[in-house]
Amino acid sequence: MQSKRQRNAIALLITVLFVIVISVAIGFGLKQVNNASQVLKDESFIYQSSIIVEDVLNILKTSPDVARAGDANASEELFMLISQAGFIPFESSGIEIVLELSSARAKLNPATLNTTQSKEAFREYMNLNMVNNQYTDILLDTMSGVKADNSYNSAIFDENPYLFRDYIASQKHLEQVNDFYTKEYNDNSLKNIDFENLFYFSADTNTSIDLNFATSEVWRVLLGTTKERAEYIAQNAGSYSDLDSLSLSDDEYERLKVFKTSFFEPILLVKIAIKEDKSRAHVTFEYDIKNKKGSNFVYEI
Repeated sequence: MQSKRQRNAIALLITVLFVIVISVAIGFGLKQVNNASQVLKDESFIYQSSIIVEDVLNILKTSPDVARAGDANASEELFMLISQAGFIPFESSGIEIVLELSSARAKLNPATLNTTQSKEAFREYMNLNMVNNQYTDILLDTMSGVKADNSYNSAIFDENPYLFRDYIASQKHLEQVNDFYTKEYNDNSLKNIDFENLFYFSADTNTSIDLNFATSEVWRVLLGTTKERAEYIAQNAGSYSDLDSLSLSDDEYERLKVFKTSFFEPILLVKIAIKEDKSRAHVTFEYDIKNKKGSNFVYEI
């Protein structure tokens, strides 16, 4: 028990030091920008935002605490890092910044619904939420690419001929899909789905779900279970090391095998919200701790 308290105290200390390093580094970077650029406010804000992203990325690359969380079999350290340093608000040089760290593998990537078994499991989940099979057909159509013979399972591209159809690229893209289903079938049942905690968007069809961070909504898909059962399993996040530690029933175990999962995916989802007067910027990207590499950068200014 004492050892556990010591580990928690050390984790908390590391978190405090991590926040201090971020604040000092970004503050120094912004000071250089403010001294050098005061020509056009909007251009300056865009430049400042890019400097902040570069500073955050550099801190992640050089932080020994972050690197430690990416060590083999270090799921406990990764969970500690995200739990303790997951939300960091601070202000520097008049700019308000909120940094959020979370697991980039806590949710289901629709692009991984690429097997017969995973598609059927997803249909069952949607049916349990009173959403009919046509929705899954529409969703799969929007990830099936351009078909010369127009052999889609729905009419979504008749009304949206320029809709991107290689994969679900963003929340806004998904909203277009959802709006079409709702209007086409006069069905409001999609309100039963917590899409924000269900989907993660990427073109990568090989991503795994980290079971130590999976949301309760994702557990409902993985196991085909009730909301209460999914919430119970999600509450023990961070403590899973193998299949036995999940204490699943035989049916749940067979269902879980349909999806690609793991117990350790050291990839962070980094969100940065930046505010200066009326200017706003939101930046998200993934950070691979082991390879010290950022990817999938999305800027909204």
